[in-house]
Amino acid sequence: MYWVVAYDVVSDRRRQRLLSLLKDYGIPVQRSVVECDLDERRFKEMRERVLGAISRRVDKVNFYRACGNCWFLAERYGPANNFRQ
Repeated sequence: MYWVVAYDVVSDRRRQRLLSLLKDYGIPVQRSVVECDLDERRFKEMRERVLGAISRRVDKVNFYRACGNCWFLAERYGPANNFRQ
């Protein structure tokens, strides 16, 4: 399954920790956006780790599932098309 994870984390420290965690599962493509190709088990593992790393009172995380056909129809533009810190 393909997933896009988008997040808005208030604390710089939590945001950096979350980005580091998400890099274990996917590729950062923009600030606060990571694309992942995960089976169901890995997705559930990632989701639990993400939810444990944020403050649910102030931080936001969205998980968007994309079907395989839709994923390959996505249009991507820009140099190298990934974000590195």
